[in-house]
Amino acid sequence: MNSTLDDIQIIEIPKISDIKGNLSVVEKSTIPFDIKRIFYLYDIRSDEDRIGHAHKNLQQVLIALSGSLEVVLNDGTNSKTITLNKPNLGLLIVPGIWRELQNFSSGCVCLTIASAPFNEADYIRNYSDFLTYKK
Repeated sequence: MNSTLDDIQIIEIPKISDIKGNLSVVEKSTIPFDIKRIFYLYDIRSDEDRIGHAHKNLQQVLIALSGSLEVVLNDGTNSKTITLNKPNLGLLIVPGIWRELQNFSSGCVCLTIASAPFNEADYIRNYSDFLTYKK
């Protein structure tokens, strides 16, 4: 898998604002893949990290609906950390990128939009296996 950190994108989710507040809409044109699965993380303690993994084929967009979290991304050579803290911004993670989620704020809710249903065979759950996969 030739993906690198340069393939990671921040996607702006359309936001409609008025005096009553904000409304953001995720539609087919917002996400660069067909949406097949949606799930969300919540009630994560701030001292807990979500164990890292990568996907062989799956694409995901992560959105911090409430609060904030850090996403540590690694392409097998380089790494960077992106803070998600705005519900109108999504982080597109392409296949072949290792990710770890950490530093969840109190009340954080992280929505994940995925390009396929759950498939355990698509996961790489061991970092050394990930490095072998990238070669």
